[in-house]
Amino acid sequence: MDGSPHRVGDVMTRAAVAVGRKALFKDIVERMEQWKVSALPVLEGDGRVVGVVSEADLLPKEEFRDSDPDRFTQMRRLPDLAKAGAVSAEELMSMLAVTVHADATLAEAARIMALRHVKRLPVVSSEGVLEGVVSRGDLLKVFLRPDNDLADEIRRDIVDVLFPAPVEPVHIIVTDGVATLTGRVGDPARIPLAARLVRGVEGIVGVDCRLTAADAA
Repeated sequence: MDGSPHRVGDVMTRAAVAVGRKALFKDIVERMEQWKVSALPVLEGDGRVVGVVSEADLLPKEEFRDSDPDRFTQMRRLPDLAKAGAVSAEELMSMLAVTVHADATLAEAARIMALRHVKRLPVVSSEGVLEGVVSRGDLLKVFLRPDNDLADEIRRDIVDVLFPAPVEPVHIIVTDGVATLTGRVGDPARIPLAARLVRGVEGIVGVDCRLTAADAA
């Protein structure tokens, strides 16, 4: 892969586990346990995602198993009480599935997960057909990139572009994901931009930019 894996399609799991509308409660639990996932997309016959059923959708059945909620609780927890009596995916699922496209950036996927409080996102085509699933763990894969690969990308895509003729060679060292840049450059106005761009490289944990202007003491 050339450059940073900026897109969801680069890190998603393509062999996505899913269920149909008529999948039964126990089957859903067994599939979650088998595949070690906390949520499953619910599909129509053509593979289109119509919802998601998660552990949170399943828990009310246990929570309200032997309880007799008062009227206030019934009014406040009406959706959960309905799910406590559900037996199939179409009764349990969240109808408005939160999805993402394969060409979305990792930052966009992370933002959706944070705002919607979900751990996994179905990845769908423009027609809504399931293509894969991306999880929080998948988004963290970029931090497994080798330090040498990160240094090569920083030099090729940032340093050589911003400083094609430095006063002295710009040295780039990446250690445990932290990039250190040293050297003297002729255009000091570009130094803050370089630091910002390096920080945006997928897999970089931190930046120590020590670049100085050619005329600096």
